[in-house]
Amino acid sequence: MSTAILTGPPAPGSSLDADLRSLGFDVRIATGAEETGSLLESVPAGERVALVDPRFVGHLHALRLALTDPRFPAAAAPGALTAQSEARPALTRALTAVSVTVGAAGTDGPADDLTGTLADALDADGVAVHRPQLGTLVATVPTDAEARHEARAAVEAVDEEAVRLRSAVKAQDGFFTTFCISPYSRYLARWCARRGLTPNQVTTASLLTALIAAGCAATGERGGYIAAGVLLLVSFVLDCTDGQIARYSLQYSTLGAWLDATFDRAKEYAFYAGLALGAARNGDDVWALALGAMVLMTCRHVVDFAFYEATYDATAGKSPSAALSGRLDSVGWTVWARRIIILPIGERWAMIAVLTAFTTPRIVFWALIAGCAFAACYTTAGRVLRSVTRKAKRTDRAAQALADLADSGPVAGLVARVIGRPAARGAGVVFAAVATGGLLFAVLDRPFGDRQTVIAALGYAVLAGAAVARPLKGALDWLVPPIFRAAEYTTVLVLAARSDSAHALPAAFGLVAAVAYHHYDTVYRIRGGTGAPPTWLVRVTGGHEGRTLLVVALAALLADRGDDFTLALTALAVAVALVWLVESIRFWVSSGAPAVHDEGETA
Repeated sequence: MSTAILTGPPAPGSSLDADLRSLGFDVRIATGAEETGSLLESVPAGERVALVDPRFVGHLHALRLALTDPRFPAAAAPGALTAQSEARPALTRALTAVSVTVGAAGTDGPADDLTGTLADALDADGVAVHRPQLGTLVATVPTDAEARHEARAAVEAVDEEAVRLRSAVKAQDGFFTTFCISPYSRYLARWCARRGLTPNQVTTASLLTALIAAGCAATGERGGYIAAGVLLLVSFVLDCTDGQIARYSLQYSTLGAWLDATFDRAKEYAFYAGLALGAARNGDDVWALALGAMVLMTCRHVVDFAFYEATYDATAGKSPSAALSGRLDSVGWTVWARRIIILPIGERWAMIAVLTAFTTPRIVFWALIAGCAFAACYTTAGRVLRSVTRKAKRTDRAAQALADLADSGPVAGLVARVIGRPAARGAGVVFAAVATGGLLFAVLDRPFGDRQTVIAALGYAVLAGAAVARPLKGALDWLVPPIFRAAEYTTVLVLAARSDSAHALPAAFGLVAAVAYHHYDTVYRIRGGTGAPPTWLVRVTGGHEGRTLLVVALAALLADRGDDFTLALTALAVAVALVWLVESIRFWVSSGAPAVHDEGETA
């Protein structure tokens, strides 16, 4: 249990003690700074501790936001401060210093803003203190009876539950989610929270619902397609609800971060597979379209992730394109129009659901590919324009993040060490583009299994190493990871489509899905501040250039051996999926994994 220490006796008639207990705190009462320090030392080092001014007046949810959010080592609001285990040493140092100062001054009373002073001391000691945005919620420390009366009146004037429901919804989301889902899903989230359901349970329910939807689509019957469309929308409602439960009751967790980060893609790509199986039952082979949609979607997301990592801590003035974007955001309708045309997850799933119910899988995939291609071109063009006009200075952290996202294996690493650092900054994207262009030209131009494609794959591996030989700090070097993703995924797609081997495309779908999982996993590890997956894992699985070279070589060796190419792709998919899943599960359920969530992400 967490411990809350009141820094003095509570005021008569105060509900502060009961409020803190309702939040799960064991409440202890001190008489001043010196006794507060003694009580702090008695709390086990691994536990969360909160210091609260006994004069505090405010909403219960204000205390919840300030004292119970597990994502931050330290947090504070007026009159309240909390520290988790990693911030406890700094809090002890700060409280010791304050106690010495107070003792020297001969005062030790509640008139001093002890919690505010300690929060400032933690900031000065290098501990980032989170201060939640309370909005209309009240959190204050009145110093006299009149101020206390006014504070209580302010508390009564605000509907705390309404504020809590509003804050359960993302501040920024897509048009469909904002206006068609969130108005009622927030109430579903409250219903679930009050009955003890956790975000992880709802996330799992969303996954199971989507898998059932995929199974319905796989029947190939109109009734199955209609049921699949309805269930896909239900799955999306649950997908919104799990995050709203987390925000409503601050139930964030490391396991929830992993589930939330990966299940969206698993649900969507499983539904693609269900549609392809359903179409096959009716004699229509759309596996190439299903795989193409997955490749396009994954590459688009990597563009988003790489641009974010390259620019969020870059130093530069605002570019003309960014200034124009800011002006457009000041006009209400343009904000929603721009969010719709990028086809975020809400709009995308709604489109898939409706088209699944009323059309055919082929139409679904063509509409999806067309919409996502337009969205990808729109967002990528804008980001390229910003990058070339902003002249930003990239940080070492950003360069390392891009190198991790590139997923370079031992071949590229060896080449990079041999050739050294190229002289020109920004050469990375040039080498990556030339490597990808040469490889894709070869696999598209030459017959399936042609030995020259192996030479092209070797050239791709060498140029891929040259691309990452220098830190990726060029204006457009954030394009290197998505270019490599496009090269690897598209090579697998083209070779499987041109193979005479039965079921090569479904096997290729499984392989790309497994590789994509690894790349999404890498993204969310970096976002959590723990860095990329371990080096041994990337080496064992070959890196992007090693896997690409292996698939091309398998096509050349097994071109005339019936279904052997399909079997090889299947075996490779199973092997890499097992290696990555085992290590990923170990990481995300470990106590050291970060609790990251998709606040603000609409894709």
